[in-house]
Amino acid sequence: MRVLVISDIHGNFHALQAVLEVAGPWDELWNLGDAVGYGALPNEVLDALRPVAKLNVRGNHDRACSGVSSTHGFNPVAAEAASWTMEHLTVENLEWLRNWPKGPLHATERATCAHGSPLHEDHYIVSMRDAWMPLQRMETELTFFGHTHVQGGFSLHQQDWEESRPIYRTKDAAEFWSMEVARGSKHLVNPGSVGQPRDGDWRAAYAIYDTELERVTFYRIPYDVEAAQRAIREAHLPDRLATRLASGR
Repeated sequence: MRVLVISDIHGNFHALQAVLEVAGPWDELWNLGDAVGYGALPNEVLDALRPVAKLNVRGNHDRACSGVSSTHGFNPVAAEAASWTMEHLTVENLEWLRNWPKGPLHATERATCAHGSPLHEDHYIVSMRDAWMPLQRMETELTFFGHTHVQGGFSLHQQDWEESRPIYRTKDAAEFWSMEVARGSKHLVNPGSVGQPRDGDWRAAYAIYDTELERVTFYRIPYDVEAAQRAIREAHLPDRLATRLASGR
């Protein structure tokens, strides 16, 4: 089976559209949360996800933008974007988003999906120190997670610990990089952020998990970032949300 794994779209429909156009063919789509917040086209994102996503895990912005939780702890820009999103979501999309389940969710016998850590939905896994406990305690060999907006993975092979980060040559063309996820080992895998990368690379990020080859392939693809910025400015959202898209920060 070939699975398209995406996370952290954050209302960036232009980035999501680019991913859906080039990522195929795939058999299932797993969405790891934070589909809305920050970007100006949340309804378009949810309308695109609804017919194709096999699995949706809620993120902290999904909760805040649908009223399931408050914006307590959000910075002022994020809080303003969350309030704007909740005001602009259609009734149908607001209700759908409110019902997204808390992770971790079992996707297959071998794989689990979470937004943050498989041990807590709001915990960030940024370093091997963060990954140490989840790798030992997660219930499946594979956990796909998002939340950090940084593409890569952490692995435990018997007593060996390994951190993997994709290596790309450019920042203006489509590229890919693969990571083996052999059985008998444990892996935490972050596909990166579709619509709000924060690793210094502006391109949309996603991953393909091939269950037969036991391989995860990370991708970065260009998208119409100027159109996404224009939509944010036309919605009168904070300009910082537009400018940061060009730098991947």
